[in-house]
Amino acid sequence: MVEELSENDEKIVNLVTEAGLNRNIARVIVFLSKTGEAVSRDIERATNLRQPEVSLAMKELKDWGWVKERELKKKGKGRPLKSYKMTKELREIVTELVQKKREEIKKIERDLNELESIVK
Repeated sequence: MVEELSENDEKIVNLVTEAGLNRNIARVIVFLSKTGEAVSRDIERATNLRQPEVSLAMKELKDWGWVKERELKKKGKGRPLKSYKMTKELREIVTELVQKKREEIKKIERDLNELESIVK
């Protein structure tokens, strides 16, 4: 039985989403930060996402270097299972997001100041 995201986890997901991260990606990183490592199926169940949504989120996370993937050998035939593990702590990701947002705010403030000075 896979534990779903708690109320506090959902709050983190909402805040991370407000900070600019895609909601599905936010759900996945919050879940993985709790579990350490999980297979796709468990991620789907816990985050309430469909398989294609999890696959897209994982592709982005791997491209950014936030998640690593490994194949687990399965008995019998069929596709091998893929297991995912965070390469960065959630705290580090949040720090990156906060820094990026603060830089955006500073740029907006500079642009607004410039606009005011030009229009005066």
